[in-house]
Amino acid sequence: MYAMERQQLIERMLAAHGRVAVVDLASRFDVTTETVRRDLAVLEETGVLRRVHGGAVSAERVSTAEPSVAERSQRHSAAKERIARRALAALPGGAGSIYVDAGTTTAAFAEALIARSAPSGLEVVTHSMTIAHSLAGASGIGLTAIGGRVRGLTAAAVGSDTVAAISRLRPDVAFLGTNGIARDAGLTTPDPDEAAVKRAVVAGARRVILLVDADKFDAELLVSFADLSDLDVVVTDREPDEELARALREADVEVWIA
Repeated sequence: MYAMERQQLIERMLAAHGRVAVVDLASRFDVTTETVRRDLAVLEETGVLRRVHGGAVSAERVSTAEPSVAERSQRHSAAKERIARRALAALPGGAGSIYVDAGTTTAAFAEALIARSAPSGLEVVTHSMTIAHSLAGASGIGLTAIGGRVRGLTAAAVGSDTVAAISRLRPDVAFLGTNGIARDAGLTTPDPDEAAVKRAVVAGARRVILLVDADKFDAELLVSFADLSDLDVVVTDREPDEELARALREADVEVWIA
């Protein structure tokens, strides 16, 4: 197999899985690991990927990459809707309080919450302007919107006032979003202000439910805001790979497949 053919296949694997390992590629192509590293170096120069320890990740997974809400809402929309509906099973019984984090999967959860048939008396808190807009006036749902400086990219309130307000809350359940989840890095996001808000949400909630599509598995962004052990349940659309699945089991985290 010619180098160009290998590199084209590596590009396809990155598009499908977001990450490749040097050892796996060497075995698949029946070449040395040094040959694979040269292929990765060529692809990194062209901007296709970013090399990391043991392999490479898609260029879209650089630590500060952050698409807008509009862009993210178009990605894996069917999977996000399935995750949202499955996550409804984690609602507190009867009346109770929940926190809904900013994000497109949590926004899908808010839509599923509006459509559900359930007793009234649920109090919802969010710092997402888009989610607050969706829930405003919904039957049977009380709403508290947390204010602050709003980031245009995510339409979410951030800053010290936002963090302080969230820190005073103790919701029964938090429905959390993330930009990446990985065995060692835990949950990560590109922006420090967003990370501070998410950290406060996790710290205050009695139960933390992560809503995440499989595209974010093994992604590591700039700022870590929670460990795997901070989670109670991960709701996703596909089984995690062996290493991440084992780490979640060791952290005593349930995995629900939508």
